[in-house]
Amino acid sequence: MSDSTATTTDLDVRLEKHRVELTGYCYRMLGSSFEAEDAVQDTMVRAWRSYEKFEGRSSLRSWLYRIATNVCLDMLTAGNKRARPMDLTESTPLAQAALSPRPDNTWLEPMPDSRVLPTTDDPAETAVAKESVRLAFMAALQQLPPKQRAVLILREVLAWKASEVAELLGTTVASVNSALQRARATLAERQQPGGDAVVSDPLDEEQQKLLERYVAAFEGYDMTALTALLHEDAVMTMPPFDLWLTGVKDITGFMTTLGAPCAGSHLVPVQVNGLPGFAQYKPDPEKGGFTPWAVQVLEISDGRITGFHCFLDTQRWFPLFDLPLHLEAEADQVEEGV
Repeated sequence: MSDSTATTTDLDVRLEKHRVELTGYCYRMLGSSFEAEDAVQDTMVRAWRSYEKFEGRSSLRSWLYRIATNVCLDMLTAGNKRARPMDLTESTPLAQAALSPRPDNTWLEPMPDSRVLPTTDDPAETAVAKESVRLAFMAALQQLPPKQRAVLILREVLAWKASEVAELLGTTVASVNSALQRARATLAERQQPGGDAVVSDPLDEEQQKLLERYVAAFEGYDMTALTALLHEDAVMTMPPFDLWLTGVKDITGFMTTLGAPCAGSHLVPVQVNGLPGFAQYKPDPEKGGFTPWAVQVLEISDGRITGFHCFLDTQRWFPLFDLPLHLEAEADQVEEGV
């Protein structure tokens, strides 16, 4: 192996060590799983091409974050703010429910934990990282102007010093502190539904039992059992449709009418957005077995399910989660991620 090849290989290895945390950063900035991965790939290519100009005045990690920030800010110049259904419309009574899709770039997208949460031995660091990719916090971030968003993530999530953020953004410490203060004020004013979700890491015994009861209720399509698990003000969303429902009666009513084909589904556990979730497969009447239907993300508070979010574009989401696009009838033997 030549020296140049060895150097190239070494640089590739050094860059790859930062891929997961950079993907998490870009995901928080952009609100899109696929745009985040594109942004990180662009960052890696730019870093590889310009590495000879990197003078080492900052760490390689800081340099990569500077590149990634510029990539994200460029991508955000179009002004698109990704959202959840409840950020765009009022809750719809079941009697008026209609499934109206909006374009993909409207929606805040789900993300597997493994792609955005670096492994760490620090429980407190892990907790902050998980909280910062939860749907409610991600939706709140999208309300901030791009540079305020970057400042808040770097300071509050990644615990950078104000001086480090100022250097990265090419501005002053005073400007960084002012941006952070404005960002905090905006988030405080806009309390997001789901923001009170409380999930232990790992799940405590009560939460684990709640999920086990949920799986039994959903797979059995037992609305009485499901009613006992849902908070009275629980919210259900189904991107790409802008419809969202509030309250146990409307949610279970939807599931037994428009959602009736989901009866007999099978759920496979996934870790998504720092929250418990499931890949939902519904019966496949043509091939037999089960076909993908949704990635479900659950928000939990005070022993009840408060948020029930179903992302329906399975041709995009299931490969992202390394999930098969068909399950045989012996689905109860399938483990997560098979």
